[in-house]
Amino acid sequence: MLLAGDIGGTKTLLGIFAPSPERPRAIEVGEFVTLDYDSLEPMVREFLQAQNIEPRRIDAVCFGVAGAVTEQVARLTNVPWLVDGPAFAEAFGFRRLRILNDLEALAYGVPVLEPSELKSLQVGVPLPEGNAAVIAAGTGLGEALLHNVDGRFIPAASEAGHADFAARTPREMEMVRALSRIFGRVGVELIISGPGLVNIYQFTHDAFGSGPTITPNSIAPARLCEGVGPSKDPSDLPARISRAAAERRCDRCVEAFEIFLGAYGAEAGNIALRCVATAGVYIGGGIAPKILPGLESGTFMDAFRDKEPMAHLVAAIPVSVILNPDAGLIGASAHAQQISLTS
Repeated sequence: MLLAGDIGGTKTLLGIFAPSPERPRAIEVGEFVTLDYDSLEPMVREFLQAQNIEPRRIDAVCFGVAGAVTEQVARLTNVPWLVDGPAFAEAFGFRRLRILNDLEALAYGVPVLEPSELKSLQVGVPLPEGNAAVIAAGTGLGEALLHNVDGRFIPAASEAGHADFAARTPREMEMVRALSRIFGRVGVELIISGPGLVNIYQFTHDAFGSGPTITPNSIAPARLCEGVGPSKDPSDLPARISRAAAERRCDRCVEAFEIFLGAYGAEAGNIALRCVATAGVYIGGGIAPKILPGLESGTFMDAFRDKEPMAHLVAAIPVSVILNPDAGLIGASAHAQQISLTS
């Protein structure tokens, strides 16, 4: 029996899996609001108790966490948690436990996804000996590489979401100047993420600096445009902005969404170049499946391909959206199965 987890800034998925040759088979999956818990330990205890499973019955455990992992310890980026793998294993009596960056865990899931769990944005010409890459915007932005070693993908984590944002157009340069007055340094995640879309919205609506109620990642209700409408929950603003843009209720929302799509596509193209992802680039995270029409509209892929003098290379790279919201959990379970067989 395997225990896997996908621990994100907003929600966490925990699952019990049975080993299987193709990919582990889910027995039970639970969804939790991450910040409802002070740490991962009480959440896992609650989940196992609800399933009436003793920790000693678990052969291997793998958690993908939204943060950098060093010596099996991770401090989550957008959640005030510290996940200490060795201490966690000792507390539960787990024999085999591995902590991965969440995008590294998602990368382990890529090779076992079914065609029906993917939506192609660019068919391209996949090269069997090539590398692949994963990029995923949600509460934050994550990226991971899949190095092809003798025909087998070996995932590698990164913290590329916190690299510097590269503005490409005069309007983006103007936006970076506005954001730098608020944040100082402008990282990629400040633009390509759910909160990032809110930041772009504030820029296109001239909301920054309008008064003491405006803070870097929130909008005062009085500053919300008619297209978005009133909102008491800031967490729903990215979806409301996207919807206002899709329905063309507000020209400034349309511009904000177009900037977001272009920036997202450009960064996907950047990671494709950085690892020569000729086997494919996969777009994961919670946002992509919800904005498929936007991703298919042209802005995303035009920015992805705008990479002279390497435009010919990226034009041949397959690009797919991961539709399965449990892909990160599946990847964690796949790696748990690997360590159960090799250690």
